[in-house]
Amino acid sequence: MLFALLAPAIAYAVHDLQFQLDGDVRASTTTSVGGTTQTLDWDSFFDSSGNPVAGSLTGGFTNSGFDKDFATNGDGSFNTADQTTFSTGSKDTLNITPGWQCNFDNNVNSKIDIMNAYALAYTNPANNHQILYFGLERNANTGDGNVAFWFLQDNAGCVSAGPSVAFTGNHVDGDLLVVSAFTNGGGVSTIDVYRWDGGAGGALNTTPAAHGVDCKSTAGLDAVCATTNSGPLPINTSITTPWPTSNKQDGPGNTLRTSEFFEGGVDLTAKNLGGRCFNVFIADTRSSQSLTATLFDFARGRLGECSVSLTTTPSSTANRTLGSTTPITDTADIVGSTSGGGGTAPTPTGTVTFYLCSPSQLTNGICAGSSGTQIGSPVTTSEKVPGTATATSADAQSLLTVLGKYCFRAHFDAASNDPNYPGQTAETSNPAAECFTVTSVASIATAQKWLPQDTATVTASGGATVAGTVTFSLYETADCSGTAVQTFGPIAVDANGQATTSNTTYYATTKTISWRATFTSTNDVGSGSPSHCETMSVNTLNNDTGS
Repeated sequence: MLFALLAPAIAYAVHDLQFQLDGDVRASTTTSVGGTTQTLDWDSFFDSSGNPVAGSLTGGFTNSGFDKDFATNGDGSFNTADQTTFSTGSKDTLNITPGWQCNFDNNVNSKIDIMNAYALAYTNPANNHQILYFGLERNANTGDGNVAFWFLQDNAGCVSAGPSVAFTGNHVDGDLLVVSAFTNGGGVSTIDVYRWDGGAGGALNTTPAAHGVDCKSTAGLDAVCATTNSGPLPINTSITTPWPTSNKQDGPGNTLRTSEFFEGGVDLTAKNLGGRCFNVFIADTRSSQSLTATLFDFARGRLGECSVSLTTTPSSTANRTLGSTTPITDTADIVGSTSGGGGTAPTPTGTVTFYLCSPSQLTNGICAGSSGTQIGSPVTTSEKVPGTATATSADAQSLLTVLGKYCFRAHFDAASNDPNYPGQTAETSNPAAECFTVTSVASIATAQKWLPQDTATVTASGGATVAGTVTFSLYETADCSGTAVQTFGPIAVDANGQATTSNTTYYATTKTISWRATFTSTNDVGSGSPSHCETMSVNTLNNDTGS
């Protein structure tokens, strides 16, 4: 039973894990909440320029984003102009397009002027809960503060160099609005999380999906809380940031006075808000916590929680013969994933461009980089199963022109209007499995040839010695009729009275031939009569029966 009672503490905590929500940005001021020492803070993830710290996204931390929202003049003084302020009429209850506009403001009120904003995505390894941390800095601490963070799945944004400009992008079902209020010199009074239901035609659900208070007033077990650099902790006075910031009293530097820094966290999974890819965060200042409050300044950062991976599978990796007309294709599977791991990611949409590397185009045995010959036109993806898209190349067999190893390569481009994977690309993740070999198989065919020859033996009556020559005539008839096709001789007889032809003409088909020989004496033995007609026939020349 003790375990059952402790389980909610693991599942619903937001500020008693690894990350400090203590009202400053430095990890050196460790906290101990819920029996755990928190050793990480914002400076664990962003360096002195606000850039990501190399190797910081480990141990469950998956994505981070930082947006600097102020500028300085040439002499180092603070520049009051701002290209990212909301235009009159922009409301949280409206869809982004149309509904939100931004404009250039030459003199933003210090109290509502955001200096920097940042966010961090974390998945608790103990229970796979998806958690978002967020923070902002404002230029002055005059009066109470009202701030909010939008966590958006679409690639929404707006920048204006002058008059009002419409935002790009739209709401996606599951977008989140986190609204908080805090007092000058005091802590956070409330923090509420609202969910956008439906897409561009949907609406903001005005019932909070989560509610919390100041992190320093709870001992853990909270799904959402926020705090500022004010309150009972010794560190909750002026704080120093590693990166550039500015405040109205001190000007540009690294100092934030009391209540100029705000941070918070929300356990999305604990409130059934997880399983989404939050690609963009927009921090804003506002007139009140009301959902219809007037919106003032904003800072937009890229969190990029949605990602895609690409694996490809050739239709065959078996050796194939040069000249084969069997089609050879490549199929790509594009898998979407969320850093929160809270369910199936949206199915990516876009196009896949396929390439084939010939033996001379391979690098270390694979089709690497931008190498290869494009196979047809880019192929638009279709959904294979929820969360996975697929595409298949055109037939590449016409590109197989030489012997050797070939490898496929594929490149994915997300559709420009895909709200979940804006601007994302992916390359083949398994190039070594994309190869096959083109070979040439030797074959042998036999052909019989017939080379006819004839031998004559000349004898003399009484055993007299024979001397002379023999002339052979070859006919392509059965009875020595017609004209001889070839004559051999005169060929001298040897000591045994024999002479043999030296024919070099082969017959490769069925044929009947005949021979006749004539002897001419060169001594006292008479020449005699020509020989009888000899007939020769080959009825079948069977050339390569295939067995």
